[in-house]
Amino acid sequence: MLKNKRKRFPRRGLLNNEELGYEDGSDYAIDEHESGRRFLQAIESHVEGLASKLSRVQKLAGIGDGEAVLGPAAEDHAERTAKVSASALSLFIRLCLEKYKKAHVEPGHAVGAVGAQSIGEPGTQMTLKTFHFAGVAGMSITQGVPRIKEIINASKVISTPVITCPLLNTQQIEAARVVKARIEKTLLSDVLRSVKDKWRINEGNVVLWIDTDALADLHLGIDVYDISQAICRERKLKIQPGDITISTASIAIRLRPITSTPSRSRSAASNGGDLLIRANFLRRTLPLVPISGYPHAARALIETSDDNNHRVLVEGYGLRDCIATEGVISTQVRTNSVMECSEVLGIEAARKTIVDKINAVIGYMGIDPRHIQLLADIMSFKGKVLGITRFGLSKMQDSVLHLASFKKTPDHLFKAAAGMKANQIEGVSEGIIMGQTISVGTGAFQVMRRLGIQLGDLQQKPTLFEDAWNAEMKKRGGKRAQL
Repeated sequence: MLKNKRKRFPRRGLLNNEELGYEDGSDYAIDEHESGRRFLQAIESHVEGLASKLSRVQKLAGIGDGEAVLGPAAEDHAERTAKVSASALSLFIRLCLEKYKKAHVEPGHAVGAVGAQSIGEPGTQMTLKTFHFAGVAGMSITQGVPRIKEIINASKVISTPVITCPLLNTQQIEAARVVKARIEKTLLSDVLRSVKDKWRINEGNVVLWIDTDALADLHLGIDVYDISQAICRERKLKIQPGDITISTASIAIRLRPITSTPSRSRSAASNGGDLLIRANFLRRTLPLVPISGYPHAARALIETSDDNNHRVLVEGYGLRDCIATEGVISTQVRTNSVMECSEVLGIEAARKTIVDKINAVIGYMGIDPRHIQLLADIMSFKGKVLGITRFGLSKMQDSVLHLASFKKTPDHLFKAAAGMKANQIEGVSEGIIMGQTISVGTGAFQVMRRLGIQLGDLQQKPTLFEDAWNAEMKKRGGKRAQL
């Protein structure tokens, strides 16, 4: 039964229309019939699952190789528990195929309106203006209506960005700690024991005492020299490499005024006051200098599953850096920020992220996944992610009436009039506004059919006076008068 259905979905090449194997899953062989093939494969997998279940039950009952070890009672129990009759199996497959046929969308169907209702109606069951937090290994993720709003509006900055980083070594916690240390932004204050300033007659120094034990426990892979380089990279500190003196567990920074060439007229007391201000500034600012990790990764946590597998969750941004991190499976790194995914991985990955994240919020409500996929297609069909806002719609649609029916009606009409824009009345909104037939349902087609009209069927129809005159002349036996 399924074999005959598979013949309706042959695989052919996109360029040369050559016949390909049915199981060919390459990009070259993918076409518009993939959903039908997946449906048939799902039915076949279910039937194979029933067969394997029967085999397991028979094995547990001691029935194998044609020998009933436990007798006919065990065999009867196995058949009643897991056996499916041929008629029931045939009926099941036939019903599946019939339901699949009924589920096909008719040509001209208003899929947009149905999809909007399908997604919008369950949204009314969620609490409005309330943040729902789902605890994930010590961090909270926004759920509910606020999360849906972030996705649909294509927000660049979201409330709780999280990057999931699967690890190459999922069993050892030490490997997870090393990856966590490489990703998480670590400040100088995390390894700083104390900050003191020392003064002499002609100069002053700010001395940083480093806690080497804490530095080793964090598995950062850096030393005091690397910390000094990080301090020099901070432009706002204006510290030159020549101003730094490094020892085993301390870094001494020589103080100098910010102006490299002080005026001669300035007194020594004024210069000393500047150095004191400079010392106070460095004591406040130096502990906040990042010495390791990625600047936009605020925090990283290790999540351990029930089967003792570890992965790293990063709170913040920096998908590109996380993908390039050693010890991370780069092809499986995921983020819940749609815009960052689009920027780093492209529009197809962003579309997949939209579908997955909407399903994560409202997927349990029984929404047809094709409606969610339709929404993702609308947001990404222009090659970049556009939100369902007036700014996004202005880039999706060129129709003035369509934009005017959404928001800011006078502004759109005035701009269109000033620019002398022409509007083809083709969309649904424009047709409703102008009172014309909309291109939905039967209005979406212009059908031409053969009427069987012959060549002589179309000619000038005689007038009523001519018919009466001819009839009168026939009675008289005369000729037809020439008019």
